[in-house]
Amino acid sequence: MTPRITTEQRRARLGIRHHLADPIPEVVTVASDLIGLHSSDPATVYLAARPRTRGDVTAALDAALYEDKTLVRILGMRRTMFVVPTADAPLLQHGCAQAYVRSERKRLAGMLESQGVADDGEAWLDAVVTETFAAIRRRGEATATELRGDVAGLREQLVFGEGKKWGGTVGVSTRVLFLVATDGTILRARPKGSWLSTNYRWTTTSHWLGAQIPIVDPAEARAALAGRWLATFGPATFDDLRWWAGWTVAKTRKALAALDTVGVSLETGDGIALAGDVDPIDVPAPWVALLPGLDPTTMGWRHRDWYLGEHRRALFDRNGNAGPTIWHNGRVVGGWAQRADGEIAYRLLEDTGAEARAMVESEAGRLQSWLENDRVTPRFTTPLQRELAT
Repeated sequence: MTPRITTEQRRARLGIRHHLADPIPEVVTVASDLIGLHSSDPATVYLAARPRTRGDVTAALDAALYEDKTLVRILGMRRTMFVVPTADAPLLQHGCAQAYVRSERKRLAGMLESQGVADDGEAWLDAVVTETFAAIRRRGEATATELRGDVAGLREQLVFGEGKKWGGTVGVSTRVLFLVATDGTILRARPKGSWLSTNYRWTTTSHWLGAQIPIVDPAEARAALAGRWLATFGPATFDDLRWWAGWTVAKTRKALAALDTVGVSLETGDGIALAGDVDPIDVPAPWVALLPGLDPTTMGWRHRDWYLGEHRRALFDRNGNAGPTIWHNGRVVGGWAQRADGEIAYRLLEDTGAEARAMVESEAGRLQSWLENDRVTPRFTTPLQRELAT
């Protein structure tokens, strides 16, 4: 008989395995268990770690990222930047990011040629990438502005979305640095400014970590990532894993075939679990959490109705990016935003009961106190976030 996993059990696993029902002291363990903290928006890293970690999370993250270097920012699943344990960097690099290098390079070369920057986009990229890498090595660490001063080619501009309301220009430096980072030879070091800054210093991977990211077999890396994901996010569906990882159907199937898994019946359809992860677990004590936009839990599955309900339109943007959310016992029940004066405004989108409302109010107050004078605007705004922020 196919094991059946109820939605209540999935929510219980989420609360425990995502460290939301019972925070832990070690921020590196949090990043490891979640297979990375989203870092497209720098605030997400700190706001995602805060409800899952006991102690001074800002100091712990800064120490792990910039002193001990047990955490590192790299590109990973879905061309997205994550903060991950340095020990896990080979899995994301060779299981995900490396596969994007050729297509990213081809696309950029085509843009350079079509917009008249270069007759031979590939040759132009070869020269500019070599100059850029040499400039970073010479400086040790450098911002994009400093590199544009060193490398003439990085000062070029590219047009995107011509004729569209959302169109504009982007510096070639942004594209070139992204391309080289996708290959894993450079990475983002400490930013200039606070923990909210996106003005990163760039450095070579070998300078920052003492060596290049170790090479692992891509198929083995994908299998390891699939197993880690199922351990934290499972039981779930094949489509959930494929979407989360950004893999093809074939790569997802091969990764799962390397694991000891079983088919399970979810309330939403057929699913997959690691063998040995089908027995019921104890439901944790009631908990609430205010999670940031792009939080790894909110963005952990393609099919979200079992924890998101009817709240997608209010809490996600048109491109599928999650805004700030309020969670209660493994499901999303509302959203929040920070106003210009620092107040944490929130709205519950369903009746959670008096006990949960009091817990949310208390948690909003703790978040407001923690942020103090810092102001956070999500990189991707959502309808409810915009409404609450005004």
